[in-house]
Amino acid sequence: MKRVCQTFVLYVENKMIRTKNIPKPSAILTADWHLREDQPVCRTDDFGEAQWRKVNEVKQMQAAFNCPVIHSGDLFNHWKPSPHLLSETIKNLPDQFYTVYGNHDLPQHNLDLSYKSGVHTLIEAGKVKLLVGVHWGQLPGNNFFQIDDKKILVWHIMNYQGRKPWPGCTDPSSASLIRKHPQYDLILTGHNHKTFVEELDGRYLVNPGSITRQDADQATYDPCVFLWYAENNTVEKHILQHDKDVITRAHLDHTAERDARIDAFITKLDGDWQAGMSFEDNLEQFKSINHIKESVMEIIYKSIES
Repeated sequence: MKRVCQTFVLYVENKMIRTKNIPKPSAILTADWHLREDQPVCRTDDFGEAQWRKVNEVKQMQAAFNCPVIHSGDLFNHWKPSPHLLSETIKNLPDQFYTVYGNHDLPQHNLDLSYKSGVHTLIEAGKVKLLVGVHWGQLPGNNFFQIDDKKILVWHIMNYQGRKPWPGCTDPSSASLIRKHPQYDLILTGHNHKTFVEELDGRYLVNPGSITRQDADQATYDPCVFLWYAENNTVEKHILQHDKDVITRAHLDHTAERDARIDAFITKLDGDWQAGMSFEDNLEQFKSINHIKESVMEIIYKSIES
């Protein structure tokens, strides 16, 4: 059956900058928005303007196609957004927005404390709907929801495509996840800020990656979302409008004292530390490699957030 195309028109500051004929999708798939007020040290532009421009591009797409936006966690960069950031999010967030809790959305990465979070506030305000999916730290039971006859699992879990992202990584690969869960037609994952798609027997695992670049190692990364078509269970990548040359590594060149501290940290982690990762994500990596108990990690998270 031939898909009916609709014209998507993107406006930035009331100026039309892109028109594109796109078949009407069943859903827009996205992840890891990490909305924030502060400026990432790797950015040389006005990050706030760039952030909301991408959010509004997704908002315009949702309005044009009247379809759900399905987000796989880490809506905010910190679980406790300011009142101003909450207000801006309410104003700019697309309609029909569905999500699960990511680790950054949860106080102390603890789902039992989700009622304290900014995402919970958006749920109570009716701006966001919480999915029966798999939140950070959970494993799937019989969790899924359906669009048409397709079963969908949304899961905030670290996974990767190809070689292990660091020595000693115990997180699953995308190939192993899609093999392990054949009951789902579509698995949408978040946490890894890289973009990849895994296909097996007509089923898909989609990890959209982040919609903004907040780390120095994302200089060549193209922020994107995916359009999903339930009729034949296919996906199409849509690159969001962004400026290429706004990422710098200059902040990585610090004083000798700073370098000495970094070298000491790298040595302690046996070379497994990654410069592009956030401090919290480095902690998660350290926990995974060294099998640190959850009770110990909760003390660390609580200390960091106090």
